[in-house]
Amino acid sequence: MIIPALQAALAQLPDPRFRRVLIRAIGITFATLVAVSAALGFAVSLIGDVSLPLFGAVDLGATLGVLAGLGAVIASAFLMIPVAAMVIGFFLEDIAKAVEEEHYPHLTAAAGVPFFSAVLDSLRLFGVVILANLVALIFYLLFAPLAPFLFYGLNGFLLGREYFSLVALRRLSAREVSALRRRHRLSIWALGVILAIPLSVPLLGLIVPLIGVAAYTHFFHLLQPQPGNPASR
Repeated sequence: MIIPALQAALAQLPDPRFRRVLIRAIGITFATLVAVSAALGFAVSLIGDVSLPLFGAVDLGATLGVLAGLGAVIASAFLMIPVAAMVIGFFLEDIAKAVEEEHYPHLTAAAGVPFFSAVLDSLRLFGVVILANLVALIFYLLFAPLAPFLFYGLNGFLLGREYFSLVALRRLSAREVSALRRRHRLSIWALGVILAIPLSVPLLGLIVPLIGVAAYTHFFHLLQPQPGNPASR
């Protein structure tokens, strides 16, 4: 199920509807990262001179400004995964709808996810990914040789669980989604790991969440085979 779902998602990348979502997502992602960096720089600029023993007056603001600039670059690389995943969540309905219109035209219209609910879910995903990785940082440092496996395993689990749930909730109740997720948790996690690996590559990290939502849409329908399902061929 995993490979056919990915292949079907990748095959639809040239779709103009996907392109529109991608352009908007890239714009919001970079705007968010720039805004965070600008806010950090502004906060540091408010710090004036301080007097230090042996050194006298030191322009602490300028010193911290340099460090803040370096920190912003590092933070941007770290935040790329959760920010890109969050932003794509805003457009989850557009992506899933494009997949279903292209490949599953026989289906009735999904109930869909209200925009503000999608925003809240995306913000929650952002917070969960950030918090989980901050906690896991301890284990990354303690088990450095295994850090990549821990990183991709954790983020694959988080992304897989959230994307599958959001896609499935368009057509099933929360109880049905929970039961379906439990039955197929290993496959959901494995697909999430596959998607998490290229997420750490800056440019690919902007495209992969879109592919992920499309792939989980196919994956969801593969669990309920129907005539004409392109990913089941």
